[in-house]
Amino acid sequence: MAAAALGTTVALAAPAGFAQAAPTDTEPVAARSAGATQSTTTTTPAAAPAAWAAGTRAYLVITAPGGTSAVSGAVTSNGGSVFATYDAIGVIVAHSTSASFASAMRTVGGVQQVGATRTSDVPADAYSPALPANPAQSATTLTESNRWDMTQIKAEQAWAVTTGSATVKVGVLDTGVDDQHQDIAPNFNAADSASCAYGKADTRAGAWRDVGTHGTHVAGTIAAAKNGKGVIGVAPGVKISSVRIAEPTSSLFFAENTICGFMWAGDHGFKVTNNSYYTDPWQFNCPDNLDQAAIIEGVRRAQVYAEGKGSLQVAAAGNSNYDLANKTTDSESPNDSTPVTRTITNACIDIPTELPGVVTVASQASGGAKASYSNFGNGVIDIAAPGGDGSTQVYSTLPGGKYGNMSGTSMASPHVAGVAALIASTNPTFTPAQIRDQLGVQATDRACPSDTRCKGTTTKNGFFGEGAVDALKAVGGSTPPPGAYFENLTDVTIADNATVESPITVSGVTGNAPATLKVGVDVKHTYIGDLKVDLVAPDGTVYTVHNRTGSGTDNIVQTFTVNASAEVANGVWKLRVNDNASQDTGKIDAWNLTF
Repeated sequence: MAAAALGTTVALAAPAGFAQAAPTDTEPVAARSAGATQSTTTTTPAAAPAAWAAGTRAYLVITAPGGTSAVSGAVTSNGGSVFATYDAIGVIVAHSTSASFASAMRTVGGVQQVGATRTSDVPADAYSPALPANPAQSATTLTESNRWDMTQIKAEQAWAVTTGSATVKVGVLDTGVDDQHQDIAPNFNAADSASCAYGKADTRAGAWRDVGTHGTHVAGTIAAAKNGKGVIGVAPGVKISSVRIAEPTSSLFFAENTICGFMWAGDHGFKVTNNSYYTDPWQFNCPDNLDQAAIIEGVRRAQVYAEGKGSLQVAAAGNSNYDLANKTTDSESPNDSTPVTRTITNACIDIPTELPGVVTVASQASGGAKASYSNFGNGVIDIAAPGGDGSTQVYSTLPGGKYGNMSGTSMASPHVAGVAALIASTNPTFTPAQIRDQLGVQATDRACPSDTRCKGTTTKNGFFGEGAVDALKAVGGSTPPPGAYFENLTDVTIADNATVESPITVSGVTGNAPATLKVGVDVKHTYIGDLKVDLVAPDGTVYTVHNRTGSGTDNIVQTFTVNASAEVANGVWKLRVNDNASQDTGKIDAWNLTF
């Protein structure tokens, strides 16, 4: 993919495996994207294979925890080699060119499960991995501004409570991260970064760098620095580490890579990890298939290990507009060879997002509706967050000092990971379970729309789980919020040559409005040069925030600051939109006031 120019929109066709959807995507894509010590659970064998051979496949050999040494010899005697070992969870990553390797190993005493992790050959690069490129950096003249996604989760208000603690480490398990980026470098933790491509930790400097653009975009949403440049992440005070689990060229995330990533997260003190991908090559892994059952068990054990070490996993729900609570078919797998359509049931799961303990994140469009592409499912979705839809996407960092837009549950998940990092910052003793509970309890309830696919109640349903993530409420605790917040999410149609209004009733605020009243505006319109937008105070005073500028640009998604200190705060405030021409129409999608 060509790198985007500075500050441009990137509409990237998502490779199989990512939780990113772009406006040009037509195929459903499931959720994919202090000093360090080497993981104590990973060992590199003394004698690796002398050379790569065509037909080399990767396998998970699963034993009892602590029992890997007893069966390692059998790997060799049955035509395989030990590539990596995770003894704490009883998992060996083995390679073999023998078509009978798995069946032979299943007869070995002490071996509980064996499964191939791919239907394609292990790349030769696995035996001598090339370092990713270190891109040349472009300086930016862009200054930080309010963005619709941060306004929607009340991130700006949460920063008045905390921007996050530098003692909190967040792992970005993805395509890698450009650690040299001007908005990422201040918060990047190289000491705890690595590559887990192929299933074994590579700690060489730079091994963690991005082999695409996806991981850098995700990292910026979580923790881009509050430094006056470009963008601000949800938790701009925390530290981020890159654990690259995507393999170069294919950008696929195989099970052994995910296992390595979770084990690394547990051993290196990551409080939160973000997982915007699904474990390739199977969109859904079914327990009645011997290979896929081993994948489920191996990744499950690694997740349990990481959580036991204090790490909460947050994952994207996927971009297939698929009901995860009513699975019937999978036509996307295996994605590393030739996909076939197969009948499945709910016993088949998308991993890691459907593993117990993982926070499953659905995507919202601006204004809060379910994003058109987002997977859903009552009892599966835990929480929802902004991921963008259509022309309104999530703006974040790209490799080489650049910035751009992407949409997908890949973009929703890091918003939740960032809020989880803020919770961990304000509650340093919280366990992963307590952080997970806090995310749900403090989420803003979102009722099902008039869509029969959405099942459940206002407080928990298949589109939004326990609700929309709310950074301010999540970190509120006993700290008074920095300002009262009011919003109106009801759509108001804007016809040609017409004036419309949307009201917000403000109550419970003492005295006058502030000199820095924040007016969040989300107006969808195909020619904003036609529009005049005013804030109307309760006494009728008009404050113009937009007056027919922008020519043919689409949409006004912006937070304006208004000096309304002469106005009594309580009463009915209105957003008034006047369309002054023909042919282009739109709607007030949502708007809000922060006092």
